[in-house]
Amino acid sequence: MSQASTPMETSMGYSPPSVTQLSVFLTNKVGKLFDLVEAFDGSRCRICALSVHDASDHAVVRVISNNVEEAKKVLRDVGLPFTEKDVLVVEMNKERTLANLAMNLLRAELSIHFAYPLMLGAGRAPALALAVDDLTLAGQILLRKDFRLLGEADLSAS
Repeated sequence: MSQASTPMETSMGYSPPSVTQLSVFLTNKVGKLFDLVEAFDGSRCRICALSVHDASDHAVVRVISNNVEEAKKVLRDVGLPFTEKDVLVVEMNKERTLANLAMNLLRAELSIHFAYPLMLGAGRAPALALAVDDLTLAGQILLRKDFRLLGEADLSAS
């Protein structure tokens, strides 16, 4: 297990590995999404997940990169506003299904605010980015139920 996957000590015991998602604000015009993804070409990072939510005059694009510091630099260099949010990245498999994940969080009365898949490459297990009420509690529950949580270093390996 990589260092990023090792839980960090906190006053509550430990915090689970998480990944920083960047929410990028784009005007809702033709070509803006292309401009965003093209900005990452030639950089030292790649987009591992992308989710687009549009409204009439703007779009919010949620991006997970394998190098968040470099991704923030790319976005600053092209002048795109963004916010940061920590999310859990959960690896899925035959034993650890989406239904099993949702049931475990429901039992703890935790809400999933949003979820979207990651693009980790051929031969890698599917993974899901999750925003939840309580990141630490959700991560602890999923770790106890033998789900594998990924950190940024795990994304770099893909």
